[in-house]
Amino acid sequence: MDRQFWHVHAMKRAAVLVGCTALVLAATGTGAQAGSRDLGREVLAAGDGWASEGAGTTGGSAADAEHIYTVTTWEEFKAALKDGGDAPKIIKIKGMIDAVSRGCEAFEAEGYDFQQYLADYDPAVWGHDTPVSGEQETLRDASSKNQERAIKADVPSNTTIVGVGKDSGILGGSLQIRGVDNVILRNLTIEAPIDCFPQWDPTDDNKTGAWNSEYDGVVVYGSTHVWVDHNTLTDGRYPDSSLPSYFGKVYQQHDGLLDIVRGANHVTVSWNSFEDHDKTMLIGNSDSAAATDSGKLKVTLHHNRFEGIVERAPRVRFGQVDSYNNHFVVTKEQKFGYVFGIGISSQLYATHNAFTLAPGVSVGQTLKKWKESPLTAENNYVNGRPTDLIAVHNAEFPGEILQSGAGWTPTLRAQVHPPQSIPWLVDHRAGAGRVC
Repeated sequence: MDRQFWHVHAMKRAAVLVGCTALVLAATGTGAQAGSRDLGREVLAAGDGWASEGAGTTGGSAADAEHIYTVTTWEEFKAALKDGGDAPKIIKIKGMIDAVSRGCEAFEAEGYDFQQYLADYDPAVWGHDTPVSGEQETLRDASSKNQERAIKADVPSNTTIVGVGKDSGILGGSLQIRGVDNVILRNLTIEAPIDCFPQWDPTDDNKTGAWNSEYDGVVVYGSTHVWVDHNTLTDGRYPDSSLPSYFGKVYQQHDGLLDIVRGANHVTVSWNSFEDHDKTMLIGNSDSAAATDSGKLKVTLHHNRFEGIVERAPRVRFGQVDSYNNHFVVTKEQKFGYVFGIGISSQLYATHNAFTLAPGVSVGQTLKKWKESPLTAENNYVNGRPTDLIAVHNAEFPGEILQSGAGWTPTLRAQVHPPQSIPWLVDHRAGAGRVC
């Protein structure tokens, strides 16, 4: 089915507006019109995904006047995060604030020379048997630590961060939600941070070497009750296609967009747009993390749009992950690996999603098996047609058979829309500037 027809066929505008009105009422608990709303005071509705479990997620909605901030620079933003400790706070970001406005050169350790780095660690000189070491690697590491201190921003408990209007957010910063509870991020455009100093690892990729980068756009690390809603996360001005190559490998300067790791729990990710990125989302970052991750990493993903992503939408380890009413778009031009990565002890429940795949894109490739972990994948639509993703995957990849049956059934779900309606609904409502 033609994509344009699939969108038009999906649903009529009136039905979309009804769904939007329902979302407003759920989010606010009132009949207030969008124009009079204060996003900073809004809380996650009861029953809206894993982040609504228990006491729910209220962020900084209870902040007093002294703990409401409007910031226009990265420095003001970091100061607001620190002020008042864990007291409820609302931080409103106005405009696009830049964590690397001075450029990468501002982070360089004295004596670091990238051209010398390339000369010293050229595989023709260094080989592929041992990791790099020596003066330039030491200086690269020092430069990297300078950047890390500058661009990472620690988000405290009981905090709401919202963008003002349609074009507000963060360029090149990394939001660290680490070891805290009760955080809300809404209406932000987040451009993935660029790693100014990737490390060359000659032993990586079967000893052909690779450039490895740091810094995710948002990290939820060991934290609980986090709501990430109506944001746009993207490579923005620096798509992978713009990155140079050295030693025959792309000089990779991006890591993840949104990673949920190390015992994080009770997270709802709703109505976001994930765009033009490779390693999009990890839920669980290591097979060896059972001690922290088993019984946790409970995450709900609903009404999100993924376009131009290569992989990890998400890749799951350990967690009970509920994915419904999301729209995954794979274009003809893009590189594509997979959508759902099935990892160790994962329990993915993926239903009522829509996939728009360009001609020639493998339907079976929407799933990728890393470890033996049964999943539930029912009532998903591909290009407007109901499709058994597991059956198609197993037919296309008989050496990578997936088993059906995640072993649990989600109960914390907001309104579930018919998958036929998802392309139109999500494409017009997901992302920053579209809180309805």
